[in-house]
Amino acid sequence: MLLNIDNIQKSYPGGRPVLKGVSLTLDKGQTLALTGESGSGKSTLLNLAGALDSFDQGEITLDGTRLSPLDDAGRAQLRRQSVSLVFQQFNLIPSLTVLQNLTFHARLAECQDQEWTLHLADRLGVADLLDRHPENLSGGQQQRVAIGRAMAVRPKLLLADEPTGNLDETASANVLDLMLALVADTGAALLLVTHSHDIAARLDRRVHLSGGHIQ
Repeated sequence: MLLNIDNIQKSYPGGRPVLKGVSLTLDKGQTLALTGESGSGKSTLLNLAGALDSFDQGEITLDGTRLSPLDDAGRAQLRRQSVSLVFQQFNLIPSLTVLQNLTFHARLAECQDQEWTLHLADRLGVADLLDRHPENLSGGQQQRVAIGRAMAVRPKLLLADEPTGNLDETASANVLDLMLALVADTGAALLLVTHSHDIAARLDRRVHLSGGHIQ
């Protein structure tokens, strides 16, 4: 088991509960869709799973490491070692080229591999765009670069928050195809937040978050 979320409770500032005892598991290499209405806590749960935030009660274990005892530095170290994230907003660095964006996280994690990066660029269809800046790319191209940046560190867990939400239907399908192919090739697990029933249906499992509980 790669990820174990056990009875997690989390409240927003001011005390309003958003997660009321959520539990789920994710095995290595498995893909899981997390659905739910807006404001149900999907992104909150994703951030907790990625050690981006702390929870109030319960426990999350990621790759054998319990998150509750970790301070900010410990969570940051775990993220560098095991987790990558892809967001609806592409979050590329405007001043960097495609190649520099692709290698950004890997350089921070001190695991840069030029051969792997160039392989990713080829697989993602951006090998001829490496000298361009994000402003010169389409939305689909920017999201493919964001996926490549996330996969450049060979994460054990890929977290994706509505990764196709800003794309048209064709670009969305292409991006999802590439993401699923890369996690399958690398053995990474994928936890993906989506509103799309079609996207959710393509993953191994699907869970629905409502009223602070998994249904």
